[in-house]
Amino acid sequence: MSRFPAAPSPAEAALCGCIVAFCAHAAPARAGDPVVTLPSLSIEATDLPSLADSPLSASSPGASDRAAAQLGSPDAVALFHDTPGFSAYSAGGISSLPVLNGMADDRVATVVDGVRISAGCPNHMNPAMSYIDPDSVQTATAIAGITPVSLGGDSTAGTVDVERRDPQFARKGQVLVTGHVTGNYRSNGGGSGASGTVTLADDTFSLRYTASYAHAGDYHAGGDGGVVRSTDYLTFNHAVTLGMHKGNHLLALTAGQQDTPYEGFPNQYMDMTNNRSTYVNGKYDGSFDWGDLEVRGYWQRVDHVMDMLGDKGGHSPTTGMPMNTDSRMAGYTLKATIPLGPRDTLRLGSSFDHDGLNDWWPPLQGSMMMGPGTFHNVNNGHRDRLGHYAEWEARWTPRLSTLLGFRNDLVMMNTGPVSPYSWTGMMAAADATAARAFNAMDRGRTDVNFDVTALTRWQALDSLTIEGGYARKTRSPNLYERYAWGRGAMATKMIGWFGDGNGYVGNPNLTPEIANTASITIDWHDPHGQAWDLKIQPYYTYTHHYVNVVRLAQYSNGTSRLEFVNHDAQSYGINASGSYRLWNTVRYGQGDLVGTVDWVRGQDLVTRSGLYHQMPANGMVGVHETVGNWTGRVEMTFVKSKDTVDRLRNEPRTPGYALLGLGGSYRWRYLALNAGIDNVMNQKYYLPLGGLSLGDYDATGVLGPLKGMGRSFNVSLTGSF
Repeated sequence: MSRFPAAPSPAEAALCGCIVAFCAHAAPARAGDPVVTLPSLSIEATDLPSLADSPLSASSPGASDRAAAQLGSPDAVALFHDTPGFSAYSAGGISSLPVLNGMADDRVATVVDGVRISAGCPNHMNPAMSYIDPDSVQTATAIAGITPVSLGGDSTAGTVDVERRDPQFARKGQVLVTGHVTGNYRSNGGGSGASGTVTLADDTFSLRYTASYAHAGDYHAGGDGGVVRSTDYLTFNHAVTLGMHKGNHLLALTAGQQDTPYEGFPNQYMDMTNNRSTYVNGKYDGSFDWGDLEVRGYWQRVDHVMDMLGDKGGHSPTTGMPMNTDSRMAGYTLKATIPLGPRDTLRLGSSFDHDGLNDWWPPLQGSMMMGPGTFHNVNNGHRDRLGHYAEWEARWTPRLSTLLGFRNDLVMMNTGPVSPYSWTGMMAAADATAARAFNAMDRGRTDVNFDVTALTRWQALDSLTIEGGYARKTRSPNLYERYAWGRGAMATKMIGWFGDGNGYVGNPNLTPEIANTASITIDWHDPHGQAWDLKIQPYYTYTHHYVNVVRLAQYSNGTSRLEFVNHDAQSYGINASGSYRLWNTVRYGQGDLVGTVDWVRGQDLVTRSGLYHQMPANGMVGVHETVGNWTGRVEMTFVKSKDTVDRLRNEPRTPGYALLGLGGSYRWRYLALNAGIDNVMNQKYYLPLGGLSLGDYDATGVLGPLKGMGRSFNVSLTGSF
């Protein structure tokens, strides 16, 4: 059991209560007081949507998909459930890491409110999407494969873009008071949560407050799987947004804070025992005679603490292993969209991101191994990225358009001298020797990276659109891949965001990855409506200097000490999705058959081993029905057995499985009820990307793959005003 409280503190409970009370007593919005939501500013009018903003490889979850995802999880990554080409590998309950076309985590440009947030943790326990509550999300888009240079650099897999809601305004001369409050419950693990938002606005100024809370205990696996340890969490989010609107100009400033008192990680040796993030994010959108301008700026501070929760033995002044991280991030983005005529559009952009990191492990009282001094893992490290791009889009005919973009990113990294727990003694000998060698070297590194994207879209028929192209994408190593210097067994096992139980050693001589991707997307659809649609996307990626590993030593439990190295690698696969209108009548409403299929295969061309965290062939087929205010769904998810694994990391093989899910929602007046059942048959299964269940290993001594969640009854109720 956790040593931390399993419920909000009195102060937090009072705050959530204030939101509920306010919403309960607020007068409902009247038909004569409509909300004014600003449309996205755009100067382009064309028969085809923009290649830069809406490539065919982009996928955004629909309203019903988003509602179903939010129902079972407070993790924003769940919004992309059943999105073609997208998968996620398990970490904490609110900290899953995204995977696009078999490439994960840092290889994905994860953008939240226009900001690239780096994980400030040697285990990546606080990734970018863990900082936003799903209820706050207005748009969520995943672009797998070929990504326009205007949508991100320093990545090789694609882009995941999540945006909060823009400010709302009232009609001229009126005052707007609007918002909603949501409460939810998940039976498996006793998960509960609440979220709410309140907006007060006139036609020029808008003030919005949002808050959310989520908590769960350890969940139960299906069948006879029992409790899956280290899967509990507690988190709070608060944000205030001030907006100002005049003419074609919008200014929004958001300040917020997230507190996560604890979060268990079933596939890590450590847990998160505190994480506080404080941030300020500003946005300006303006339309001028010459074009559109978007400016963003941000600052974020993260104070992060790791140790062991109760499932792994707990911690005290004389037990456990305290690990602290401080991260400071700041930056800006500029984007100008300039029409050069009725055919051509030019986009110019600039961005800068600073990531400052301190990672130190305080000594443990009375411990000979973890003391007497402080272990400095990353000392005043920084990773600064300055990027510029130019992108030209041309619409040659109403049915043919092209996009050509060039991008340069200058990545500058360095870190200060480090120290082990002790410079003397046999227990610290390996780390002391490594620290002396690390401090003696020149640690500054500068990478000059270039990206190119070329896309063509052709609407061959009213029912057929074809889009294809090539992208050269580059990613520089992160701070830990280059600067994790420890060589002792304990120190190396504290480094690694892969959930595999191995220990990792950095390599200052790593060079950036260069991924060359060719892809084509074929969209065959109903030319007269939405009665049917079929989208198929095959792709191939060859990555030069792919950051993989070599084995330095093997431990008694089968895990290894690994060092990051550059190899060449390839990955290829196919994504497909489709829908078909089954019926559309007055009596039975509308029914649709929907489905997705994904298959990917990756290989290290040096070791001939499979790449780590490749999702086996999987798919979903479902029937969705809408009748008046009622929406229902029946879905079956299929996952093939995982046979192709990374043998260097001792990646476990997992059997295939099928899961049945049911759900429905009903709306009336100002209330919406959403309910569902996950894993209806309580199937026991193992997560193909879950890694090893280290939380269970500590308690049972059995090292095996991480089990998925069993049957869960989920319900949420939303009241709007």
